Amino acid sequence: MKLHRALPLVPTFLLLLFGAGLAGAQLATPPAGDYIYEGGGGSLQVKPNGRFNITTVGSNAHMCTLDGTIARGKAKIDDTGCVVSFTLKGGNVEVATNGSDDCRQSCGMRASFEGTFIKPTPACADKAVAATRKAFKRQYDAKDYTAALATLAPVLGDCGKTLDWISTGRIRNDLALTQFKLGDRAACLKTLEPLAEDAARTDQGVKDNYPPADADDILPVVRATRTNLKLCRG
Repeated sequence: MKLHRALPLVPTFLLLLFGAGLAGAQLATPPAGDYIYEGGGGSLQVKPNGRFNITTVGSNAHMCTLDGTIARGKAKIDDTGCVVSFTLKGGNVEVATNGSDDCRQSCGMRASFEGTFIKPTPACADKAVAATRKAFKRQYDAKDYTAALATLAPVLGDCGKTLDWISTGRIRNDLALTQFKLGDRAACLKTLEPLAEDAARTDQGVKDNYPPADADDILPVVRATRTNLKLCRG
């Protein structure tokens, strides 16, 4: 008599989680709209007919630009072997490729378009953030620092995943200076903490630590941070 080894039972809750994962991620044409590359370094625009375009910016200002038409969650790029896939995960879109070297033709050496594109909340869309920063400046210039802080702080708190690193640094400096004006030096220092390491470097040290284009972008932020740290440290 041949004995058969029993297969281990899979708990029901694991099957449910597995099924939920499949339901939450599917290859499909994303809903029409604008999506922001996680980290703020680019965008994905999808039109109702499935046409799309992607622009991303990588290190040292290298870029990716590509467009095409999505059909059943995939897009073949021109007459190349590059196939781009679009997977829906919640309200976001995961973009990947089939690994073809032809996909690199759309990008500079230090750039990539693969990754997560986030559907921003209305307050975190690019135009909304720009409008919020203008409102903050009006309030700050009018010396209404309490209102200015309340206006700008949610951008840093709620939009962190879709802000680019330079905008994040500028906003941190704006918030820190406002906190200083309100007499809250501890909050000012805490806001600037993520920028303190770069601020401790000399200008040449910053240039040595970043590719040339990135160093040019970050230096004004670093210089403002040095000034604001001095103020908040008293």
